[in-house]
Amino acid sequence: MMKIAKLHVLALLIAPVAFSQTPPQRQVAITIDDLPASAAHLMSAQEISDMTTHIVATLKQQQIPAVGFVNESKLYSRTGEVDARIAALNQWLDAGLELGNHAFSHPSFNKVGLKEFEESVIRGETVTKILLAQHGKKMRYFRHPFLDVGRDLQSRLDLEAFLTARGYRIAPVTLDPWDWAFASIYDAAKKSGDTAVQQQIVAAFLKHADAVFDYDEKFSRDLLGYEPHQIILLHGNNLEADHLGDLLDLLRKRGYQFVSLEFALNDSAYSLPNTYVGEHGADWLEQWSISRGRIPRGSPEFPPEMQKLRRALPPLPPEALAPPPVL
Repeated sequence: MMKIAKLHVLALLIAPVAFSQTPPQRQVAITIDDLPASAAHLMSAQEISDMTTHIVATLKQQQIPAVGFVNESKLYSRTGEVDARIAALNQWLDAGLELGNHAFSHPSFNKVGLKEFEESVIRGETVTKILLAQHGKKMRYFRHPFLDVGRDLQSRLDLEAFLTARGYRIAPVTLDPWDWAFASIYDAAKKSGDTAVQQQIVAAFLKHADAVFDYDEKFSRDLLGYEPHQIILLHGNNLEADHLGDLLDLLRKRGYQFVSLEFALNDSAYSLPNTYVGEHGADWLEQWSISRGRIPRGSPEFPPEMQKLRRALPPLPPEALAPPPVL
């Protein structure tokens, strides 16, 4: 009897420790920008198709909803490949995923006038709306390029009114691991055939992503009193094609369940007052914070060793340094 009592006490002592090691229940929506591919002007249609196949297969196999945001100018980056690039977008819809508008040529709203930006939004619907209709869907979401929402409040409000009138809901961002910054380094390492460097880049990316998630979770609790349904910003690139599964595993270890963008936007946080404006884009946690007069500080920096590695790798071709053509 004494032995049973001691075991019972031991169980009570251990239970809180075990409970504290259980990750909290969190939700995140997956969004992927710059389709059909971030570096579409450097990639052949076949390379884009292969990249898309890997990303879509990972999402479909794991039954994870996602929205891909399209820059339709990227469909015309190379002569004779338009149909094949459109087919890459269709892979998303055939897998039951969704597509949204990221403006035709990825312009910064902070650098162009309202009329020019509105024209880019409308032009960015042309093909994607047709593809969605063929799958019984409608265009629902818009994502600001560079997360630039306006340099002054009136401009921001005017654009939001325009988007609402066209039936859009804006897709915010709360988690941004900067995969695009690692992706160009990864591509250079891949072209050089150095697998060891590729692994080094992937490890650095996942470590940085983990630090970003930790920071934003704490930031959320400090700012809002809880962690809202998060929305992560990723991009259509080879890094995600090869290692999206690793990133999803990392999110799971942190307690995340994967939800649709529609579900995530039901969180009351996305109805909070947001008057952020500025020269540079910011995620929504930062926007809410600045709207309350608080300047966010301490976010993880891009790893300096990755900057050094970029300089050490063979240079990218000149066209990699220039923006894609705008048609």
